Amino acid sequence: MSIKVLLADDHALFRAGLTSLLNAWGVRVVGQAANANEAIAKVSQVHPDLVFMDINMPGLNGLEATRAIKAEFPDVKVIILTVSDDQQDLFEAIKSGAEGYLLKNLREEEFADLVDRISRGETVMSSGLAKKLLQEFARLKRQEKPAVGVEAEVEAGLSIREREVLEQVSRGATNKEVAAALYISENTVNFHMKNILGKLHLRNRAEVVGWALSHGFTPRSAG
Repeated sequence: MSIKVLLADDHALFRAGLTSLLNAWGVRVVGQAANANEAIAKVSQVHPDLVFMDINMPGLNGLEATRAIKAEFPDVKVIILTVSDDQQDLFEAIKSGAEGYLLKNLREEEFADLVDRISRGETVMSSGLAKKLLQEFARLKRQEKPAVGVEAEVEAGLSIREREVLEQVSRGATNKEVAAALYISENTVNFHMKNILGKLHLRNRAEVVGWALSHGFTPRSAG
């Protein structure tokens, strides 16, 4: 996992333990921050690929820091790593541009798998939170009274292959699973996902799934 990581958390012992764990997996921790303001400053200094961001810290909170970082450094991934399973924190994190939301009660093997998925460009979320997020995006999108199903896809200008990728993603498939189902490489899946994000004017995978569900999109295998 050749990625550079910045840790933002106000607990020094937690940062030390996480640093040791990530280093053991070959992940390079290039900086640490004890509060949100420090995290924002450190991003411009150490140029990480990824920030693990706590929410509740002295001064600015992690959500405000996420918005600031994504506004100035949109290519830097921010993953919320917190004890909070509050639904509103989850929604605000994704709306702020975070590419994932993880709870600190993860088992080590779970976290290792999620870090690997992050390094491959996937959106990650602790178990049980994805359903809450998708329900909220579906509710918000329904309020916009969009077109439904394939008509919405056509309006967005999606190609046949992009619709096939969307079909798989809407069922919760990972990029690896999409590649296997469509007999294409993961790099090709990544390419199609970037196109889908651009055409639908969305920021991440979670919003793609929410878009599919809220536009009445039903995977073909479901009937």
